[in-house]
Amino acid sequence: MAVAALTVDEVRARFSALSQPLAFFDGPGGTQVPDSVIDAIAGYLRESNANLGGPYSTSWATEALVTNAHVAAAEFLNATPEEVAFGPNMTTLNFALTRTFAREWQAGDEIVCTKLDHDGNVAPWLELAHDHGFEIKFAEIDAECRLDLDHLRSLLSDRTRVVAFPWASNAVGTITPVAEIVAMAHEAGALAWIDGVHYGPHGPMDVQAVGADVLVCSPYKYYGPHMGLAFARGELLERLRPYKVRPADDFPVARRLETGTLQHELLAGFVACIDYMQELGWEWIERQEHELGQRFLDGLPEGWTLHGVPTMEGRVSTFAITHDEISPEVAATRLGERGFAVWHGNYYAIEIMARLGLPDGAVRVGIVHYNSRDEVDGLLDALATL
Repeated sequence: MAVAALTVDEVRARFSALSQPLAFFDGPGGTQVPDSVIDAIAGYLRESNANLGGPYSTSWATEALVTNAHVAAAEFLNATPEEVAFGPNMTTLNFALTRTFAREWQAGDEIVCTKLDHDGNVAPWLELAHDHGFEIKFAEIDAECRLDLDHLRSLLSDRTRVVAFPWASNAVGTITPVAEIVAMAHEAGALAWIDGVHYGPHGPMDVQAVGADVLVCSPYKYYGPHMGLAFARGELLERLRPYKVRPADDFPVARRLETGTLQHELLAGFVACIDYMQELGWEWIERQEHELGQRFLDGLPEGWTLHGVPTMEGRVSTFAITHDEISPEVAATRLGERGFAVWHGNYYAIEIMARLGLPDGAVRVGIVHYNSRDEVDGLLDALATL
């Protein structure tokens, strides 16, 4: 329930990092974190630092933390605590999950990806195809970077094992029709494998509502510490034989995927970041980002080209832009010198940049809820005078 401050200034006051003279439009690469997350990490290391299984207070406290983190993750995704697992990052988790699931498949089986994907949800499948003889297919996008659902449907067959796709594109901000794609995958007898990394800070991800089989995401993209989080349906996990150590047989099913000792201090930060987002509520976050995103679109200066959906409908507030005369690297560097943090390049979204014919990529502007109108206006002014 949202009981938090409803002004941007009050929200920004929770982030010490935002007091420096730099406007952060680099959220897609990792957001800033509220002080409560920093305090939770430091508090754990000061007061409870221990490994699991010890017959003493700090170990018991750590066990409680691990349990609480799985509960928080389950609430965030509308899953059960037994269906969620943590890891060092999304990509590492995805390599582990894909390799585990692939134990059930045969040469000639097919994986369908999309040209909207981050390589973290493409490369694991390419490596499996190399090792096991799977076939990888890519669903196309239209001129405004929306997923071509008819083309996606045409790629499905009785050999399709997975449809892998992003909830939202980390490059151009497109939101995909998740429930519709999941239904298409299930109709073909395939798993729906969702990259939720980029959508994580922008809106709720209800894995039950959309029928997801697997979803991977990154808490450091939604105001938390650097780590990864994965969901997989319980009945799927029950039948899997994960790569793990033998004592992990005693763990709940998803936790068998958590090889080695978890980053306990980061779990403390994760719980704090979920508390923070729950306090604000999605309604406030989405309204703030929609307003700022529209402000950016309305004010984009001449000489700049937007690649992607031209309105705030069907997208998140992440924008890929290129200039007629200035390279993305030069533009991003000049903006950084003026106090605006943006990215340039392909941001690991290799397929879409190739599809758009942008070998040098684009400038990426990522707006999240802690950005202000003044920051957006300042960025627009800077873009106009590069």
